[in-house]
Amino acid sequence: MIARSHIAAAATGAAFALTSAGLPTSASAAATVLRCDTYVHANDNDLGIAACSNPTGQTWIFRAVVVCGRAPDVVGEWVTLPPGGYGQSQGYCGGIFTSGVGAVGVDERPA
Repeated sequence: MIARSHIAAAATGAAFALTSAGLPTSASAAATVLRCDTYVHANDNDLGIAACSNPTGQTWIFRAVVVCGRAPDVVGEWVTLPPGGYGQSQGYCGGIFTSGVGAVGVDERPA
């Protein structure tokens, strides 16, 4: 049940990021436990980044989920966040068919 809610949270975050993709500021991801911001790199439209902090007393893991337009979507490396920790995960939209990052979401799970 937890995995389903986190997938839904990532999808919600992706939909939100799609509506705000043209904004130069960061958009908050739809993470349910971690506090996350998602970004498209300022100098590389193919690089999506999720930056998260862990306000809980439990260790969590997370990764960026990057929607790549016409190219296959990608996920970043898993990052482990201890209580009070901060980290970033990123995914790169590659290939000749990419239209750049369309959205960045977060997949989070307890460690």
